[in-house]
Amino acid sequence: MYFAKMHGLGNDFIVINNLSGNNIEYSNLARRMCNRHFGIGADGILIVEKSNIADIKMLIYNSDGSQAEMCGNGIRCFAKYVYEKEIVKKEKMNIETLAGIMIAELKTDNEFVNLVKINMGKPQIKNIQNIFSLTVDNLNYEINLNGKKFLASTLLMGVPHTIIYVEDFKDEDILMFGPQIEKLDFYPYKTNVNFVKVKNNKKIKVKTWERGAGLTLACGTGSCASAVATYLNGLTSNCVEVELEAGSLFIEYNDYVYMEGPAEFICEGNFFE
Repeated sequence: MYFAKMHGLGNDFIVINNLSGNNIEYSNLARRMCNRHFGIGADGILIVEKSNIADIKMLIYNSDGSQAEMCGNGIRCFAKYVYEKEIVKKEKMNIETLAGIMIAELKTDNEFVNLVKINMGKPQIKNIQNIFSLTVDNLNYEINLNGKKFLASTLLMGVPHTIIYVEDFKDEDILMFGPQIEKLDFYPYKTNVNFVKVKNNKKIKVKTWERGAGLTLACGTGSCASAVATYLNGLTSNCVEVELEAGSLFIEYNDYVYMEGPAEFICEGNFFE
């Protein structure tokens, strides 16, 4: 099976072209391909399929085999892939996802994509009982774990995201509390967990424990959710730079959320099934 490996600020993906519509068990394939010792290694796989309602369709499976509705870093990689492979030769394209149709605007130079700006749609802030069952203000509430208190916000950015406000980052804390928060009873479908430090009015730093993938170097939807939550809580402006481990994303929130950042090819080859 032919594949390409790509990354968006270190959040890495294996891209598979299935325009031919072959019957593939994606969940099992994702677990095998994403294994970093016995496979190629990645945070997830992206599948290219035909769409009846958009220019192209993107499916996403996490490294544990679970399916995700949307992925911000993944969709930038996907847009670059379908453009440079001449599957969709448009600098503005519509991409079907399980979270709806996303609009990608590509900044190109000599037929190569340098940056991708995605209209990520509107965040769902109210009426999120399906992903958050507590009867409290979902933008400002408290989580208590083993005597440790966290201030939190939860919203839907295509997928569930919980923002945890921190003064500083300790990876051991993220590795300890990330998986615990992800699986708390009041998140019926689990949640992505974003640990967020507000650096100033225009910049935040984010580390994300991703539902189904663990601690990753970057999370696009998590960056968007974090930017929305910090703005709505009066901590930042509506345009922020989100600092991640391998670079930055630029997020603008004006009813819709716009995310701009890079995507890169790593390698291509054959995966022997």
